[in-house]
Amino acid sequence: MSQNRLDQLLRYYEEDPNDPFTLYAIATEYRFIDLEKSLFYYQKLLSEHPDYIGTYYHAGKLYAEMGLFDQAEETFQKGIELSKARGERNAHRELQAAYREFLDEREE
Repeated sequence: MSQNRLDQLLRYYEEDPNDPFTLYAIATEYRFIDLEKSLFYYQKLLSEHPDYIGTYYHAGKLYAEMGLFDQAEETFQKGIELSKARGERNAHRELQAAYREFLDEREE
């Protein structure tokens, strides 16, 4: 994580707070230094840009990492449904694999 990169992304966000890619990039950068802030931006993406498919994988993983298992499961399931409905095969496969891994870890 580069503080310069994060600062630049936050400036982009100030200029255009409705750009989902900028929100996604900020959430991803914060994963390295502040999980709560990362989660805030992923949740913002999920609520304001529910069609931004990449969010579901990373938000689901973060929820699981933070012990928020119900939210993780719900996020993975929504992402799987959305990717299937939109015909995004790669995202669908990745989400299914992440969800199976999540379920396997929960059983252990």
